[in-house]
Amino acid sequence: MAIQFQDISREKSAALFETAKNFFPGGVNSPVRAFKSVYGTPLFIERGDKSRIWDADGNEFIDFCCSWGPLILGHNNDEIREAVIKQLPNGLSFGAPTRLENQLADLILSKNKYIEKLRFVSSGTEAVMSAIRLARGYTKRDKIVKFEGCYHGHSDSLLVKAGSGLVTFGETSSAGVPKSFADETIVIGLNDTKALEEVFKTFDNQIAAVIIEGVPANNGLLIQDPAYVNFLRKITKDHGSLLIFDEVITGFRLGFQGAAHYYGIQPDIITYGKIIGGGMPVGAYGASKELMAEISPDGGVYQAGTLSGNPVAMAAGIAALTLLAQEGFYEKQELKTRGFVQTLENYIKEKGYVVQIFTIGSIFWFAFTDKTSIKTAEEIDPKSMESYKIMHRALLNQGIYFGPSGYEVGFISDAHTTEDLDITIQAIKHALDIVFQ
Repeated sequence: MAIQFQDISREKSAALFETAKNFFPGGVNSPVRAFKSVYGTPLFIERGDKSRIWDADGNEFIDFCCSWGPLILGHNNDEIREAVIKQLPNGLSFGAPTRLENQLADLILSKNKYIEKLRFVSSGTEAVMSAIRLARGYTKRDKIVKFEGCYHGHSDSLLVKAGSGLVTFGETSSAGVPKSFADETIVIGLNDTKALEEVFKTFDNQIAAVIIEGVPANNGLLIQDPAYVNFLRKITKDHGSLLIFDEVITGFRLGFQGAAHYYGIQPDIITYGKIIGGGMPVGAYGASKELMAEISPDGGVYQAGTLSGNPVAMAAGIAALTLLAQEGFYEKQELKTRGFVQTLENYIKEKGYVVQIFTIGSIFWFAFTDKTSIKTAEEIDPKSMESYKIMHRALLNQGIYFGPSGYEVGFISDAHTTEDLDITIQAIKHALDIVFQ
């Protein structure tokens, strides 16, 4: 008989949520936080340390959300914390250049052969938005191609979903996005070479760029074949368009040089997220010197931000990336993750459960399916999310925190110990027993 669990107390979190509804749409400042895809009210987190977080009710969890990925060193990392504390007495924001910007940029560029210059911004969304503007300014073209199942932030040009038909202009996926904006974005399915060939045939000399997540990880973990990614590189070059890698998730997570190095491909522009700030609000986009010369004040593509290169974020980033640049860091992370996944896969096989675990680097994703490969969003069965809801609830009740949506991936950090992973493995086994009882 499957093991049952008593729900943890969420009394204080629930009260805070009710209060929050008076202040924020849906009671949250980012939609997925509302827990609408899983059971119960959202947890209000009080603090985090190493691999653990604690909520308002005093519940303790081993955290595999890691602030949606950037906390690859865990919560409250000693070096990052001390770097932030050291900077605080010197000022929080200047809106002027600082030595720290130079130091972090040098640390990144000296160890990343895929970009020659970069620009710091304040978020991944801002980085991608700026990369799109750069692509349009450089090519003097307007249209962008993106892929169904890839998320690139909430800027108007990219908050677009596929319409009907093989080759179609996108349709707005949010109120408030003008149709004219969506008409400049063409959305096609992933892993479909014929569709992209047709796009370039139909809209040749109009496409500024093709944008793809380094490894699509916002709608499941959709690991693409190297041959397909190489095809993207070739077809964009052949037609004078740019290839943009959105590495907000994969940058400095798969390795210091991200998915570009993983695939051995030189994108034209790469965007990064807050992992480069140790979890602080920061992002960046980078490219060749030639391309970045188009950015103001050198060129005519305008982009600015008072908090760009914020000194506290820069100090945190220097501390974080210094640790990530240490020899063997990423190999250790991948080995740890593979062992975790392999142990669970052995149990799944033994029990005959219909669930797959997809993994790359230190990222993993549970898919309740018998498919051994999922490369497109269309291959994910929406009904399988009911199984994830049950699993998520069972894990919370055992002190394990996964993202509150079955489409979200999980992350293993340097702070996760062998004991943490052993505890989590047992909890997942019990959770799967409940799902498949």
